[in-house]
Amino acid sequence: MAALMAAGTLAAGAPAHAAGPIDPARLPDTLPELVTTGAIEQHLENLATIAHYNGGNRASGTPGYDVAALYIEDQLERAGYEPYRDYYEYTAWEENSDAVLRQTAPDQVDLVNGTDYRTMSYSAAGDVTAPGVQVDVDGGDSGCTADDFAGFPAGAVAVTMRGACSFAQKTQNAADAGAAAILVINSSDELFSGTVSEPSDIPVIGVSGAAGADLLAAGDALELRVMVDSVVETRESFNILAETDRGRDDNVVVVGGHLDSVEEGPGINDNGSGTAFVLETAIQLAEQAPPNNQVRFAFWGTEESGLIGSTRYVEGLSESELDDIALYLNFDMIGSSNYARFILDGGGELPGSESAPSGSGAIAAVLEEYFDSQDQVSEPGVLSGRTDYRPFSVAGVPVGGLFSGADGVKTEEQVEWYGGTAGETYDPYYHTAEDTMENVNSDSLSDLSAAGAYAVEFFAESTLPVNGVFRTAAAPDFPRLGDDWVR
Repeated sequence: MAALMAAGTLAAGAPAHAAGPIDPARLPDTLPELVTTGAIEQHLENLATIAHYNGGNRASGTPGYDVAALYIEDQLERAGYEPYRDYYEYTAWEENSDAVLRQTAPDQVDLVNGTDYRTMSYSAAGDVTAPGVQVDVDGGDSGCTADDFAGFPAGAVAVTMRGACSFAQKTQNAADAGAAAILVINSSDELFSGTVSEPSDIPVIGVSGAAGADLLAAGDALELRVMVDSVVETRESFNILAETDRGRDDNVVVVGGHLDSVEEGPGINDNGSGTAFVLETAIQLAEQAPPNNQVRFAFWGTEESGLIGSTRYVEGLSESELDDIALYLNFDMIGSSNYARFILDGGGELPGSESAPSGSGAIAAVLEEYFDSQDQVSEPGVLSGRTDYRPFSVAGVPVGGLFSGADGVKTEEQVEWYGGTAGETYDPYYHTAEDTMENVNSDSLSDLSAAGAYAVEFFAESTLPVNGVFRTAAAPDFPRLGDDWVR
């Protein structure tokens, strides 16, 4: 899950419920039975092996990503698909050396890179020693508007809190106000990985909530040194796509998840879990009767650097090609160790959700309906725009999907619904070297993959609730002799 665009968890709301009782006889149930947890876990084992022997990760532009892509393509070809690569160029960012964050006043404190703070990808290089000035740190939208920086002293380091808007927006507001650098403090004690998606004008560092509390306690006396040593260059990567050869190609159901991991680890939950689900769903769907609607499976690249692969894909579609897409289903992290069942909030139930195209609420309702039919609690999760559904949503395509949680904190009430541990994050191993097979929750995989498979099968049959399209009626199968109808 992308550091900026997907690092936050989908915030929990009230449990979601179906609008009314459903008739189990009309539920498509083939794919939920065929897309098994065991098969998904076998794909995860294979992705873990690939990462282990290729530098410990599957980040875009690494051998791990390239070999993982070959695995996906081989599996798809064996299932009868003709996968293709969608190449794109992007601006890559690297650090030449570790960043420095030091409190120089009122006391000198050397913070620890990788424990207390981490550079956000696409941060500008720079070396600044200046006062640290707090920016609306008690608000839920710290640094999200230009008004937050009214009277900000030029050359100071902006100290902001995570939440409400993108890191890129906070950073640009700070730069426009004359800040020499910006810190973003996490809303929980843990450290996080972040990105500003495109090269910034000033250095940007994310700080753990625990370390940030000490910085905030220094108040107006705070002075900081911020040093980032980074470079950017143009690189090439690719997405992998494959589609059914039958079904309406003017009413396409796109099902996707990102293939790349962060550099810090093998990414078996983030997002090996979503990748494995999408792959196994494609394999099993190929064995079924042809769908009414074409289904296109997507494995996105460079998501962890700011949704680059999915964004380039959507930007590259013609108006006609975009119009042919009925909806997009996203699966990014469905095996979190301390999981919850989050459904992307297409209906706009939560105050932090972005507005979504019409039809997105219907996607959520279909997923809610499935969980309800299984007597399982589900919850809406904030449609924050922090993973690969966002470019589709921005382009007007209805979006939906599932998520098992990342760095949000589980509540006592959620423990009653799902089990697990209250007061701990949904995935303590998120964006770390410990995001391994051992830390993937099989119950989470089982619950969310069944619901996801149900949704794929439902919309492959009909997208009527989402976009009003009902399948074309087949011509009557009358007998004929030569060119002449018999009746």
